[in-house]
Amino acid sequence: MSYVGPEFEHPQPRRPRRGPLTVAVAALVPGALLGWLVYEAVGGAGGDGGASQATVRTSATATSSAPADDARNTGSSTPTLASPTSSAPAASGPLKGKVVVIDPGHNPGNFQHTTEINRKVNIGTNSKECDTTGTSTNSGYTEAQFTLDVSHRLEALLEKQGATVKLTHDGNSPAWGPCVDQRAQIGNKAHADAAISIHADGSATGNRGFHVILPGSVHAGAADTRPIVASSADLGAHIAGYFVRVTGSAPSNYVGNGTGIVTRTDLGGLNLSTVPKVFIECGNMRDSKDAALLTSGAWRQKAAQGISEGIVSFLHGS
Repeated sequence: MSYVGPEFEHPQPRRPRRGPLTVAVAALVPGALLGWLVYEAVGGAGGDGGASQATVRTSATATSSAPADDARNTGSSTPTLASPTSSAPAASGPLKGKVVVIDPGHNPGNFQHTTEINRKVNIGTNSKECDTTGTSTNSGYTEAQFTLDVSHRLEALLEKQGATVKLTHDGNSPAWGPCVDQRAQIGNKAHADAAISIHADGSATGNRGFHVILPGSVHAGAADTRPIVASSADLGAHIAGYFVRVTGSAPSNYVGNGTGIVTRTDLGGLNLSTVPKVFIECGNMRDSKDAALLTSGAWRQKAAQGISEGIVSFLHGS
């Protein structure tokens, strides 16, 4: 996600005071991060973040091409959300009966709908822009393209596990957005067992690695995250651990103090959620080394696999 704009203000690089929740999350993540440190020590990751040598569990490979960037104006001032994209009927599998909502960050059509996405919406604590355009690599590969590609791959992997999967949008439907409050509502109305918003960051060159964003405790206006803070932290810890293990990528070197975990209270998609939900910033699109990973279809498949395994582990309670 681009940190340009009020919805995505860059967190301050200060060391937060560690409360009980932070300690609890930290206790869940080190096992997987220890695997990363061992992997680094033996030279596995190298200069490319380890994407070419990381061990990946056997899985069917989902194919997904990047969407076109020329979504057309539907003439509507509000994106249509009556039918969020749903997967085919769930197959038999260990996740049969489970519902997962995937939220591909931004939308390729946002560039053509700046007036609409700049409209303010209430996120409980205050008002924010409906959405933003997101960031891109220096070569022009957009975050919206990246998030849709990874989301489609993740959808296919979860369907094979038997889950019912819903996407908040599919690039062309709706033609822009949805707004951040509506993205949360889709997961809430689906009574999702887990929800995840897929992003890539737009930080400074040299800032590398992934991080998972957890909802902080918010109780203001329409926002009340208190019932989902603990379960979301559990979901995020599982995803962070498996993301390291499968992709070989390091946790962020610029937020999260090396844990790959960040807690925020300024994101509408988290503040308004009533189901366990996290964001993942898969890497920094503005750094050339991270960008080389994010633009690789093989690495995006690993990213989807790591996220999928984290969600499966969370839903299994393991």
